[in-house]
Amino acid sequence: MTDLPARPWFPVRTERLLLRELREADFDDVHAYAIDPEVVRYMDWGPNTLEVTREVLDRWLKEQQTWPRGHVNLAVELVEEARVIGSIRLSLQERGNADFGYSYHSAYWRKGYGYEAAEAIVRVAFEELGLHRVWATCDVRNAGSYAIMEKLGMRREGTLRRNQQVRDGWRDTHLYAILASEWAARQANSGAVSAD
Repeated sequence: MTDLPARPWFPVRTERLLLRELREADFDDVHAYAIDPEVVRYMDWGPNTLEVTREVLDRWLKEQQTWPRGHVNLAVELVEEARVIGSIRLSLQERGNADFGYSYHSAYWRKGYGYEAAEAIVRVAFEELGLHRVWATCDVRNAGSYAIMEKLGMRREGTLRRNQQVRDGWRDTHLYAILASEWAARQANSGAVSAD
């Protein structure tokens, strides 16, 4: 596994969001997106029962007591509303690789929050953790999810055929990734454009 950081790299603050560890008080917000049929449509989990959400939140709270750890789940809090609107995960893998994933309440889709949180996580992965490659996957039908990945500059590296079972059968999965060198070039180019 990639060397784990000595200190936590979170919380992470963006313009509108706070990516932070989960709290017991987040239960209702987490359950609200975990029962949303639109949220879980392309997932291999949910819609959750109260018991399943309780088990998941308890597991996350227990995991948070350990550091260092390579698998980090964070609440995505909309600061203006002091409400958890979803969660985002970064999992460090071997040799400088990491994958990430996210889920957001459908009431908060198409407002830029998904991109804002994902951009912050990828920035941390490369600029703070010094990783080499970051990747993510999604159901091929989940255009909203892969639109976020493409906006981040991630490249579709392939499509895995019938690789994961979901509620309506076996799904095809897109694999997206971005390298540290590609991320650095994007940042340099965006800086050069904004300097004009």
